[in-house]
Amino acid sequence: MQENKEILSIALVQADLHWENVTANLASFEEKLAALPEPVDVIVLPEMFNTGFTMNTALAEPMNLTTTRWMKQIAKQHNALVVGSFAVNEGGSFFNRLLCVRPDGSYAQNDKRHLFRMGEENNHYTAGNTRLTFEWKGWKLCPLVCYDLRFPVWSRNLQSDPYDILLYVANWPARRAHAWSTLLQARAIENQCYVMGVNRVGTDGNGLEYRGDSVALDYLGEPLGMLTNQEAEKVVHISKADLLAYRKSFPALSDADDFEIHC
Repeated sequence: MQENKEILSIALVQADLHWENVTANLASFEEKLAALPEPVDVIVLPEMFNTGFTMNTALAEPMNLTTTRWMKQIAKQHNALVVGSFAVNEGGSFFNRLLCVRPDGSYAQNDKRHLFRMGEENNHYTAGNTRLTFEWKGWKLCPLVCYDLRFPVWSRNLQSDPYDILLYVANWPARRAHAWSTLLQARAIENQCYVMGVNRVGTDGNGLEYRGDSVALDYLGEPLGMLTNQEAEKVVHISKADLLAYRKSFPALSDADDFEIHC
């Protein structure tokens, strides 16, 4: 049975990814996670953390093979929820699939809804058709993937059953860094929630540059922890009591439009 925690600790893991090299990436993340300064409740990795943002679907894995098993191993080893996306081959269809793996090996999953057509992702992968929310240690999380950040209706909080944390895993290029930072702040403010955005750094196999800017934001859009243009890990601590007190003092969600999420 999960222990409900008033203070949740979250590790943002910002890395330079080895292009299309699963073995090297998984080994690199093992080293980074071993260096975390303290035990944490949640570990957040970038989008397609095992390959980089590739359209080479030959690298897509069936579920429950190398990367899924690695995530289960890491979740058990660190007694933490592990969040990240990778390319999945399911019956000949390909998905940019985000997994949230618990220490007991169970997991929740969510396929990227908005595929990045400017990078032809929509020509190689199949879009997801559901939005995931789930509970972990007394907190409700909503995990999304990269380009999903640009679509506020899809991530809109519900006044009837609000989530507490929006998680975005990304490969968001440096040329659009201003949009990344601005939209993350907007999502935190409009949804009255904590927002975690984890991006990569370095240059990928297509020559795209990434500068990271991974960040943890509170429900006011104020930074709790920020990373710049280098490989690094950042642990932040967030308070459920503070979040609920703010929502009570400024109940903007009660006046939110009742949008329906159409899949």
